[in-house]
Amino acid sequence: MLYRMQPEEKELLKEVLEPLLEDFQYWFSRSRKLLEEENLSFLSNQEQTELLDRIKKSQLEVRTAQMLFKVTEGKAGIDMAVLMPWHKLVAQCWQISIKWRKERN
Repeated sequence: MLYRMQPEEKELLKEVLEPLLEDFQYWFSRSRKLLEEENLSFLSNQEQTELLDRIKKSQLEVRTAQMLFKVTEGKAGIDMAVLMPWHKLVAQCWQISIKWRKERN
């Protein structure tokens, strides 16, 4: 999951990775709240539950990555193979949110 960075890459990594992980947490939190508080008519109960479970799991994974990044003082990065599923899940969450807002209006 983590890999060692060269000293000159450390600052760039901190500028990019740290805010990216925070963004993942922000969007997962918003989506989790929506799924926990609303019954989305365009999702079955099972689909809504499964999406919520994926978000909860991803939140824990991102939190772990944040802790590891902090413990290594930004000297370790995260492989793209780990980041991409989170990115795809955030994109899915955005689509769900857009659809929910359109349905409400």
